[in-house]
This record gives sequence, structure tokens and C-alpha cells, in this order.
Amino acid sequence: MQITIVQSDIIWENIPANLERLGKLIFAISSRTDIIILPEMFNTGFSMNPEALSETPGSQTYAWMVNTASENNAAVCGSYIVKENGLYFNRWLFVSPDGNTVRYDKRHLFSPGNEEKLFSRGAERVVFNFRGFRICPTVCYDLRFPVWSRNRKDYDLLINSANWPQARRDVWLTLLKARAIENQCFVAGANRTGTDGTGIEYCGDSMIIGPRGELIASDTEGKECLITASVSIKELDEFREKFPVLGDGDEFVIL
Repeated sequence: MQITIVQSDIIWENIPANLERLGKLIFAISSRTDIIILPEMFNTGFSMNPEALSETPGSQTYAWMVNTASENNAAVCGSYIVKENGLYFNRWLFVSPDGNTVRYDKRHLFSPGNEEKLFSRGAERVVFNFRGFRICPTVCYDLRFPVWSRNRKDYDLLINSANWPQARRDVWLTLLKARAIENQCFVAGANRTGTDGTGIEYCGDSMIIGPRGELIASDTEGKECLITASVSIKELDEFREKFPVLGDGDEFVIL
């Protein structure tokens, strides 16, 4: 499977401008790819203004994702603000080329930024299949809570769409590798770059990591870029068979 991370700057709270910007970046993908991964809140930046910026399901950003997936014959995924039943969600969507859609609502809301006061947290851990891979989505702060993404022998690729700040860059780098190693899976972390409307700087450092914690592909300059790599389910299965640690893990019940 070929994975492409779109590491973008984000124009603060400007949905049309961000969709146009991302469209140009995606158009520059030069080779076939299966999944195009976008950062967290890719159409607004990490804004705590959901009343003004939220969309209902099936609105502008969703339509853009459907069209982009169809035009590129590749799934498109990332999170944005959705209002449903009077509640706001930091909702991650995975839209396949045929329009089939998987949704995951961010479970761990970033309390230091008051996200939990404005958004409703997700209640469901999600795993789904796409082109031979079982995929587990997470969003930014979820990365800090390993029980939530514990591999129950049910997924092969962990995706994290993030707005991870420069001030905690070392944490980002460490946790991405830790999640890959402990879950014996591929990890794709898509982070934004640039500075948001509140003055927070973002580190980029988007990357694709293998199950041994090895770096497969990454950003090297902290700027807007495309990061593409191939991952092999055959190689993953062979490694898990040779070094079968997942069966020795503890069981957890998540409430």
C-alpha cells in the first residue's frame, strides 16, 4: 500500500482557502497512492470556535473530500469540526474513492486548550478495512493514551492526524515510535506546520514508521511537503510471526 501524508500550513479559520490550498498540494502528488492523510482540523486550524466554523454532516468539506478521493482514486482522511444533534465533534473522516465513509470522533479532548468544554468526545474505538489493511484512526492528543489504541490483533496501520506544537516536538517523535513498537504496526503521523492564529508554532515532523520503530519516511525541513512511502502487509505479517509479542499483552476494558 502506498501512503501519502500532506503536511500543510493552515490558513487560520478560513475553510475555502484551506481546501483550495490542500487541493493544490494534492494535485502535486506525482505517483499513485492509496491513502492521502491530512492533519487535524485541516480546514480551519485547531480552533476553539466551533459555533462559527462547524459544518453539518455532508456539507462543504465532506463534498470536497468525496470529490478529491474520486479524482485521485485514493482515500482521503483527516479531521474537521462537525455539528450533529446540537453537539460539536472533532471528527476524523476516511472517504474512499467510491464514496464509502468511515468516521471517528476524537476520544481524548485536549483539556489544557479547553477542547473538552466545547466539543463532545467520541465513545467508539474504530477499526476498518481498506485495500488489504486494517486501519485504526486516532487524532492528535489520543496519541498520549496507549490503552485506547492498544492493538488487539485487529489492526495493521495506526493513523494519527494532528496539530502538534513545536514546544512538544520531542513528545510527538517519541510517542509515534512507541505506538508503532508496542502495537507491532505501521504508524502514519500527519502534522501541520506554520503558526496558527493564536501564535502557536507547529513542528511538522510528519512521518511513517515501521513496526520495529524504524523511520520509513519523514519531513526533514518543517515546511509544507508531501511524504510518500510504501508499506507491506506481507512484511508486517512475517515480522509478527517471527516475533509474536502481541499475544502476551494484558487485556483492558474501556468504559
